[in-house]
Amino acid sequence: MEETYGVEETYDFKGTRKHFSRLGLWFFVGTIIIYAVQIVVEIIFLIFRLDLPEDVNINIILSAVPMYLIGMPALIALVNMVPGQKPEKRSMKVWHFIVAVIMSFAIMYIFNIVGTMITDIIGGIKGGEVENVLESALSGASIPLVFVYTVICAPIMEEYVFRKLIVDRTVRYGQGVAVLLSGLMFGLFHGNLNQFAYTFCLGMFLAFIYVKTGNLKITIGLHMLVNIMGGVVGMVILEILDLDALTAIMESGADSTALYAFAVENIGGLLMLLAYEFLVYGSMLVGGILLIVALVRKQFQLAPGEEPIPRGARFRTVILNPGMLLYCLIWVALIIWQLFM
Repeated sequence: MEETYGVEETYDFKGTRKHFSRLGLWFFVGTIIIYAVQIVVEIIFLIFRLDLPEDVNINIILSAVPMYLIGMPALIALVNMVPGQKPEKRSMKVWHFIVAVIMSFAIMYIFNIVGTMITDIIGGIKGGEVENVLESALSGASIPLVFVYTVICAPIMEEYVFRKLIVDRTVRYGQGVAVLLSGLMFGLFHGNLNQFAYTFCLGMFLAFIYVKTGNLKITIGLHMLVNIMGGVVGMVILEILDLDALTAIMESGADSTALYAFAVENIGGLLMLLAYEFLVYGSMLVGGILLIVALVRKQFQLAPGEEPIPRGARFRTVILNPGMLLYCLIWVALIIWQLFM
């Protein structure tokens, strides 16, 4: 039944709500499939009475391969049953791409700090540290494997799923709706509060880039650069630096001669660390300023779309439907479980 707003205009709330419910439902089912195929791997080990490998590299492979070869393709096939339309394709100047890179770094670092602070507060309240799931999963992994996993596989697949699939199917209801929903579903998918803060905000920024350019290659490139800086570079530096030796020196009284010898032996790694820290704090400062300026100048303008949802009805239309509630609630439950387990 159509609801009326204004004097003469009517809006098909039922049809729009059904559209978002189908989108959320297929993402929910896809999530179940992703978890199911990973659990199947564990069941196979149990059936053949094999011990699950303790090697972190093998564990990453056993988790990633079923997800990217079976789970994600199944999710994509399901969501493709929901009709959508691509945003209009536009070019992006090199200078604008560079600015977008700096803004992306700023969003990642600033909101990573915010997420860490929140989890630290929760850890203090519950009387125990909240596990950083990503850090734990990748700790001790080989750098080439982490590079393939986080810089190639994850950006390509995640940008297709959380930018293209979602934005293409929601942009006609307004670019703002598409951007917000893309960020929300992307952030929730990571399943932990440590990452939610920055993946939610970064997801919205990447969705904004996609709705304005219609070019997924741009957001994939940005996502790859963010993951390189956020994960791989730091691991390379830690691999080069002999941190165990530095810790031993500091614990034994921080003898100046020993510190000087350590600095000489690790000069390359220390210079890389200095450059990395400069880039991190520099991008936070410059990118933060660029974001504020863009907000003040209203450069993040979002078009209403061909079938804009009336104000005051967007939340209940987009989120308060069976499919989207299922998707959101399962991830919220997993995030809460991860916080207090």
